Amino acid sequence: MLTVDFSRFPLAPGDRVLDLGCGAGRHAFECYRRGAQVVALDRNADEIREVAKWFAAMEEAGEAPAGATATAMEGDALALPFPDDSFDVVIISEVMEHIPDDKGVLAEMVRVLRPGGRIAVTVPRYGPEKVCWALSDAYHEVEGGHIRIYRGDELLTKMRAAGLKPYGTHHAHGLHSPYWWLKCAFGVDNDQALPVKAYHKLLVWDIMKKPLATRVAEQALNPLIGKSFVAYATKPHLPEAAAK
Repeated sequence: MLTVDFSRFPLAPGDRVLDLGCGAGRHAFECYRRGAQVVALDRNADEIREVAKWFAAMEEAGEAPAGATATAMEGDALALPFPDDSFDVVIISEVMEHIPDDKGVLAEMVRVLRPGGRIAVTVPRYGPEKVCWALSDAYHEVEGGHIRIYRGDELLTKMRAAGLKPYGTHHAHGLHSPYWWLKCAFGVDNDQALPVKAYHKLLVWDIMKKPLATRVAEQALNPLIGKSFVAYATKPHLPEAAAK
């Protein structure tokens, strides 16, 4: 299940890609399949080990084209172990809402992104996220949980302040907001509640089969209750003041 829309965020074979806070690796795997030179970085050592296993399995199965490379590594988003201008593309998906120093993370991403490079940032959308917080303290009051809710214009302002030039936004995962509202209402750890189980089956069916009915439904729901807000930006070749 991808949050970044690669039809709006073009990726060329050979692009150097950093998937920052990669988690289970969903975007890193897609970039690898598209022929990129991928680095998947996360602070969670267990997840990094799993991502590395999947990269190896993909290579063995021939899922990535010739020239594509993939590395999984543990690291700190506030102190990235890369030189300036190391990447053509940076993706950070559903991560910034967890990090107290979000401005510091943005600064590090801009530092390692080459001039002219592209960045995709996704965070939980304000409205659906507010509902989750209202329904359940356990949803966000956990170690490493969500510490803030972004408004779209707030995120874009922070991206501009970091030196990025946003060029597009959209919302994603409209079918997933009701699922999380149910989870919060019945208990975030209560997967056995009948409404939660039933809706989960629907989501699994949608992800596996991609039926036309749910594709149309999600496209209609995304502008209204899309679970994620997605922003795309470029790093200008010159600082804005110098360009003027």
